[in-house]
Order: sequence, then C-alpha cells, then structure tokens
Amino acid sequence: MKIITIQPVEGRLVRDPGTGREIQGPTQVDGDDGFWIRRVADGDVAVVDEPVESQAAKKGSK
Repeated sequence: MKIITIQPVEGRLVRDPGTGREIQGPTQVDGDDGFWIRRVADGDVAVVDEPVESQAAKKGSK
C-alpha cells in the first residue's frame, strides 16, 4: 500500500468512498486504490507533496 496525500481541486466536491464525507483539505489515502487513481487521472484531486502534518503546523503559526 502506497500512502499519498491528496487535496480536491478548487470547484470540485470529492467524497471519501469509505465514509461518504466530503474531503475538504489535504488527506492521506491509499495511492494504489482504483478510486483514487481515477480521481487523480480525472483531475478531481491533486497529489500534494507535503505531508498532512506539515500543513497543519503552518496553519497554527503566524
């Protein structure tokens, strides 16, 4: 299993297939899962290079 961090592109609503909830920010997912492979290929989500923890730390610091 390859873990990747994805984020929906602006203007797209993407739901987690396991929970049905909307993904609103950077989220770690299984990069080998066919659902996420299709979402990336269709341009619904973008692969983010930074880990989720790094982005959360940036939001809190000013």
